[in-house]
Amino acid sequence: MLLDLRGFRGWVDQVSRTFEPSHFDLTGEDFRVAAPVVLAAEVRKDAQKVRLVGRVATSLEMACGRCLEPFAIPVDAGFDLLFLPQTDDGPADEREVQDSDVGVTFYKDDVIDLGEVMREQFLLALPMKPLCRPDCKGLCPVCGINRNRETCECKEEWVDPRLAVLKKLIK
Repeated sequence: MLLDLRGFRGWVDQVSRTFEPSHFDLTGEDFRVAAPVVLAAEVRKDAQKVRLVGRVATSLEMACGRCLEPFAIPVDAGFDLLFLPQTDDGPADEREVQDSDVGVTFYKDDVIDLGEVMREQFLLALPMKPLCRPDCKGLCPVCGINRNRETCECKEEWVDPRLAVLKKLIK
């Protein structure tokens, strides 16, 4: 999933690629790629500066925050990224970030990692609170059934153990 910049001779070139879900190693992430990923972008190269403008479309799958059932999240995200060559001022993650570096990504050896670009777009497309539907009822805290599919007769009575002593005074 690497984009070799040495192959681009003109000012503007088109990149259109499709990646299967198996190409993505998202170990440690809370989601997975559930459909082929379509990447269409325009590469504008001006000396060492590279601007990548395009869209990424796919479907992600993650667990609902209430009922833990997997659900699909459609992704159709546009991006406009500026890439500059990484300098030998030390590792990029140990450099001081300047105001001019905000919104800039760095590439090394005339290669841009499209996998990292797509992963970043996936993370930006994820909802803050993932819900399978807005009215999801979640899991029963007592017996653990999915309240969207079944009902239970459990009592949800919770007594704060710090105040249990005060309950004795009422008797």
